[in-house]
Amino acid sequence: MNRCKICVMPDTRPDTEFVDGVCSACIAYQSRGHVDWYTRGVELERLLSKHRIAGREFDCIVPSSGGKDSTYQVLTLIELGAKPLVVTATTCMLTDIGRKNIDNLSRYATTIEVSPNKTTRAKLNRLGLQMVGDISWPEHVAIFTTPFKIAVQMGIPLLFYGENPQNQYGGPLDSQDSKTMTRRWVSEFGGFLGLRPADMVGQDDITARDMQDYMPPDPQEIERVGVEAHFLGQYIPWDSNVNAHVAKKAGMQSVMPCKANWWSEENQDNAMTGIHDHMMYRKYGYGRGCAQISADIRAGAISRENALVWLRDHDGLFPWEYMGVKHFDVCKSIGIYANELPPIMDQFTNWDLFGGVEDMRPILK
Repeated sequence: MNRCKICVMPDTRPDTEFVDGVCSACIAYQSRGHVDWYTRGVELERLLSKHRIAGREFDCIVPSSGGKDSTYQVLTLIELGAKPLVVTATTCMLTDIGRKNIDNLSRYATTIEVSPNKTTRAKLNRLGLQMVGDISWPEHVAIFTTPFKIAVQMGIPLLFYGENPQNQYGGPLDSQDSKTMTRRWVSEFGGFLGLRPADMVGQDDITARDMQDYMPPDPQEIERVGVEAHFLGQYIPWDSNVNAHVAKKAGMQSVMPCKANWWSEENQDNAMTGIHDHMMYRKYGYGRGCAQISADIRAGAISRENALVWLRDHDGLFPWEYMGVKHFDVCKSIGIYANELPPIMDQFTNWDLFGGVEDMRPILK
């Protein structure tokens, strides 16, 4: 495993290209100074004007968790004269702060919150963990299906997601300038891990009807309504720390989720995220903290040398507690015992990267 020469992102991160030892996220960041942001801002204004139709209650949809980025998006769009509808696909295990932040954002914009059947959701959490090593699999699906379904049902064709993740965190070089989220993009980068919603039918007595909450709209309906999803971060400069400052000023609450995180303002809403992030570390040799601190290295907030010290002490630590919720309570919520979790995690651990385990944390060679 080799780390980027500029940040600390490893070359084991899926889909991330490296050029002369530099990751694609750093290449994208270096190119931001050459972007004509004024022209892109004009493009955004034109896009909003195109969808600002008399008689339509909302101009656009913002898929939201109530967190820093979606709060920033909503406030920015309101400043630009738009009237956004917030659509929240309820998370797998909503935290107390997550609930408060969803309610806080609803002070600024109308919110529709979709909460699928929780018995089915728990089954999907367990199956996602057991089949592809992702306890948050159903949440990742809902992030991309629920807002599109609301867009079709309400006839609101314009959606705004936040940053293009391939630009912010690294991905194929030819995907970093994409301004729109296409069906192909969702298929490649949506986090489904090759597991389609239809594949769950028949597993653990799950029916096709149970999976309707996770199925995308019919492509013909998407075309009829003219639904198009854009990355707001491709039209305005994107900075997670700025977003957090703006969101907290607007009332968003935050705490440090666990010791494996570098930022204290991200992923506040789902108590299962700690196990999801730990599995990422076991699969690829880097955790959420590595991705976060790499962004801060690019921004000049910390040196690479100091970041490496932090990674040695924190990245990949097991989340015995995440957002104040014990790991055994997370396990209980999806129908497994805590002692069943380690063998499941071991099954998806890339042992070529690790030389042993300390306190449930594999240690990088």
